[in-house]
Amino acid sequence: MIYFSVNLLGLRVFISCIGLVGNVFLILAIIQTKLSRVKSFEFFLLGLSAANLEEIVTVNIHDIIILKTSTIDNWLCDMLQFLTMFGEITSIFFTVLICIFRGQKLRDVDKRVNPIYLDNARSAWMVSGLFVMVAMLLCLPVFAIKPQGLQGNTTRNSSSCSPNFFQCIGNDCPILNRVYKYTFIVVCYLLPLIIVTVTSCLIIAVLLSRRKTVTPGASETGSSQFSTKNKDQKLKRSTIAVLAAMGLFQVDWSLYLIFQLTVSHSDYAFWAETEFFLTTSYTSISPYVYGIGNNLFLCKNFMKK
Repeated sequence: MIYFSVNLLGLRVFISCIGLVGNVFLILAIIQTKLSRVKSFEFFLLGLSAANLEEIVTVNIHDIIILKTSTIDNWLCDMLQFLTMFGEITSIFFTVLICIFRGQKLRDVDKRVNPIYLDNARSAWMVSGLFVMVAMLLCLPVFAIKPQGLQGNTTRNSSSCSPNFFQCIGNDCPILNRVYKYTFIVVCYLLPLIIVTVTSCLIIAVLLSRRKTVTPGASETGSSQFSTKNKDQKLKRSTIAVLAAMGLFQVDWSLYLIFQLTVSHSDYAFWAETEFFLTTSYTSISPYVYGIGNNLFLCKNFMKK
């Protein structure tokens, strides 16, 4: 059992390192371009990577504190839970934003004259800021809602300070905690899953229809045909990368929802490890999917000054 736990800990460290490297590389690849020239899609990727990094770092800081201390102050536990949930939900919201943006970008791409709303840099900043604010507001009740066993206490056992705020001590959850839990699950997990699933299906439908109907115009010169074809190939490759990331997102968070709603943490010895792998696999793998699919992980991107 101890050997198995050590292997799990080593696997957690390995996945965390992969996530840190991938997200840092994606951020570096994007900021090589001057911020004034960063496109909306790249800006959303930047927000996603920043949220992923914040979540991975916070979870690992939490684990280090838990390993080294037997008790932990309530305010520190609340802060760690808030930061973990904030990074997690911000990552989910930026994923939804990326999916919606790519769906709008593909819709009527051959007939569209004016750019879509999110193509504008100011609009991208405003929408991103709104999503971050909503994520913060949804996580703030962590500081006000306490499990019954902790009312009036200033410290708690470190083992009871889980990154998952919804693990009530002894399964004793007051009504307010339960209302917040299921509201949070619907707004932050279920609704984004539905939006991503529907938008991904629409993107696939658009790709299939374009494959059947798009042919080079007879009046186009050879150079313009090559330029159009090259642009279409880049957009197609980027869209396939987005779809792959959305597929990973759907699998991870669907399993997490099932796990959260059907398994009791008091009856399952490896709750923390399972939760970690489900929530961190997307934040660790997705930057590689986006980076490779959008030609961001190229040597020349890291050699620029």
